[in-house]
Amino acid sequence: MSLDDSARRVSTALNLALDTFPNTDLTAAMRYACGGGKRLRAHLVMAGAAMFDVPQARADRAAAAIEAMHAYSLVHDDLPAMDDDDLRRGRPTLHVKWDEATAILVGDALQSLAFELLSDPATHPDPAIRAELTLTLAQAAGGAGMVLGQAEDIAAETALTPLNLDQITGLQARKTGALIGWAAKAGARLAGEDTGPLGRYATALGLAFQIADDILDVTGDADRAGKRLRKDAEAGKATFVSLLGLEGAKTRAEALVDEALAALDPYGARADALRDSARFVIARDA
Repeated sequence: MSLDDSARRVSTALNLALDTFPNTDLTAAMRYACGGGKRLRAHLVMAGAAMFDVPQARADRAAAAIEAMHAYSLVHDDLPAMDDDDLRRGRPTLHVKWDEATAILVGDALQSLAFELLSDPATHPDPAIRAELTLTLAQAAGGAGMVLGQAEDIAAETALTPLNLDQITGLQARKTGALIGWAAKAGARLAGEDTGPLGRYATALGLAFQIADDILDVTGDADRAGKRLRKDAEAGKATFVSLLGLEGAKTRAEALVDEALAALDPYGARADALRDSARFVIARDA
């Protein structure tokens, strides 16, 4: 299974979900917010589910849920009160194309859609598994996870002392790593399997992903990235590159990918798609 295959599948799943909504401007804006992107989180769900022979339809719904949650986070992250960005995935951000009120409502609706997808019996016939998927996504996305990481990131912009390496690592484990971690473990949860090895994989992968993002913010091309780059340096924020240096950050990201790969050893060849995902994280140019 390739990243492109997963992207097509999750786009179909998201469109099917949004087809159940009224044909309104709000729904059109929700579709816009869900468009494009690497779909890495969806791919992690689908690749993990395939390892345990989870039916494709169930995996696709869980993948759509994490992409809806991720899209909500980006829409709100781009708002003037947050990062104030006008470009996302090579297109105008949602509040620029529509307005701030619509962007807030779209984010709210997409977050609700994520939980609607997971709690529906179509995602899994066992209510305990549906409840666990819903609970763990709420924990990953909420005030002890992604939202806390975003709050810490905003606070860092005006802090008198830049964050140190441990603080940056913790912040990014919440802001970026929490949703990646949920995605990597969702397949095992859908199958009722132990998530331990995949949790270790996800922890290393999430941190490698953010370090790679920090590297791209310095070395990348804005046109390929589809967003404004070098904003962290302009804001004087500490990053993995500012703390470790460019080569040090690259070395750390590579070591984390090695950790992620080692965590997959118990699964043998079944985990090859997840191995490819880990390698992609530091090889990507956008």
